[in-house]
Amino acid sequence: MFAPPPVESTVLGVDPGLTRCGYAILRVRHNTEIKLIGLGVLTTSKTKPMPERLAEVAEEFDSLFDQYSPDVLAIERVFFRANVRTAMSVGQVSGLVLSGAARRGIEIVQYSPNQVKLAVVGWGGADKAQVQKMVKQRLGLGTVPKPADAADAAAIALCHVASSPLAVRIAVATHDPKKRGTRNLSRTGGATA
Repeated sequence: MFAPPPVESTVLGVDPGLTRCGYAILRVRHNTEIKLIGLGVLTTSKTKPMPERLAEVAEEFDSLFDQYSPDVLAIERVFFRANVRTAMSVGQVSGLVLSGAARRGIEIVQYSPNQVKLAVVGWGGADKAQVQKMVKQRLGLGTVPKPADAADAAAIALCHVASSPLAVRIAVATHDPKKRGTRNLSRTGGATA
């Protein structure tokens, strides 16, 4: 049997990047009451060597994990970009964050930019301004979060909040008690054993 979803959970949304890495922490009660409890951008200097910059990011996320004890890490899935160097550094930061969460037993979900836009705005082709406006509205903020990396991280966290009730319903509906174990819903669609 599936356990009921937690009454309260903490979601850490991350927009990975080496120069600027956005993060947002949401406290969610009953999957309807959403409160922004942390928001920011971690920055590293382009003049420092890559290993030093990666170590800084890892240390900052260790602090965030310790301070907020998130139940879920929602992070943007890394896609190949035209700039290979940027894609590699974003992938390295993403790997650091994923590894840190996995070592702590934090649930990890990855969302594509289109999934985030669809969940937050209702249309996968929405532009950045539309996403930022909806982040402001859904979190009850007076202004759009700045810089854009922080707003993007908040959108990723909101995407998870919007997607998780459906994931629970699908997992319950597709659960076969005759099979050993449970089913986990892949965020890319469908249930996996």
